[in-house]
Amino acid sequence: IKDFGGHNTIMDTMMNLEMLFWTARNGGNPNLYDIAVKHAETTMNNHFRPDGTCYHVAVYDLETGKFKRGCTHQGYSDSSVWARGQSWAVYGYTVVYRETKEKRFLDFAEKVTDAYLARLPEDYIPYWDFDDPRGEAAPRDASAACVVASALLELSNYVKPDKGIKYRDNAMKMLASLSS
Repeated sequence: IKDFGGHNTIMDTMMNLEMLFWTARNGGNPNLYDIAVKHAETTMNNHFRPDGTCYHVAVYDLETGKFKRGCTHQGYSDSSVWARGQSWAVYGYTVVYRETKEKRFLDFAEKVTDAYLARLPEDYIPYWDFDDPRGEAAPRDASAACVVASALLELSNYVKPDKGIKYRDNAMKMLASLSS
């Protein structure tokens, strides 16, 4: 793994919070719930740009724990939007809202979801990185589309009805495109 000069936390971890919530609810250490919420808060505060797009990697100072910078290990560039990472944010914050029922997490799930949906090509399957300069010639990421379709089907039940219809419609278009 590339050394980014600090403690690296990757967006991938948002997919693991569901296991912490489940374990806390099903006989495991109840502190795992608090750990999951704290991780979601820290990620929300440091892993994202103002427009709701995420960095793949957040680098923290080893001594102070303070956020140093955002970058990528698998995306096109440090300033680009890697589709898989963004999909994990969409799914992860949908789960965090489900488990906490805290509006701030629902609002954030909507923000990162809308940032993803705004960048989709016509067939609803994202380019591996939304900012790949090859445009339509860039490889696609079916896994990211699957993750987001799953999240949208759940998230559509938590948001206002008009937005819920939009999310469900987008999920169905992704699934239809993936299966064609």
